[in-house]
Amino acid sequence: MRRCLQVAVAVLALALAVIGLGEVALGAALFPGAGEAAASSDSAFRSSGLFWILAGVLALCAIPRIESVTLPFRLLVGAIFADGVVRLLSVLVDGWPHPVLIAALVLELVGMPLLFLAQARLVRAMNRTVRIPIT
Repeated sequence: MRRCLQVAVAVLALALAVIGLGEVALGAALFPGAGEAAASSDSAFRSSGLFWILAGVLALCAIPRIESVTLPFRLLVGAIFADGVVRLLSVLVDGWPHPVLIAALVLELVGMPLLFLAQARLVRAMNRTVRIPIT
C-alpha cells in the first residue's frame, strides 16, 4: 500500500509541477478555449502557476516519508481540494469550462479525498505494526 501511494503522489506531483510551469510560461494560453486573455486574467493565470509548482515540489518532498508527514500532506491535499471547491463555484457562477478543466475539478474534488484516506489508512497500518516498549 505504501508503494502505491508513493507512486500516485509522484504522478500527481509531476503533473502539478508541469502544469504550474506551463501556466507560468504560457499564462491563459495554456488552457484550451481560453482565447485571448486580458492582462489581469493572464497575470492571475501565471501567478497561480507558482502555487501548482510549489504543490508539486511539496508533494515530491512528502514521498520518501509519506507515512510520517501527515500534517503537511493533509494540508497539501486539503489546499488542492479547496481549489476544486473554488472551481465548482466558478461552474455555478459562469458555467462549465473546457473538459480539461472539468477533469481537474474531478481530480481535486474526488482524487484528493481518496489520497487523504489512503494516507490515513497507511498511517493506521504503520502504527499497528510499530510496537513501542513501555519501560
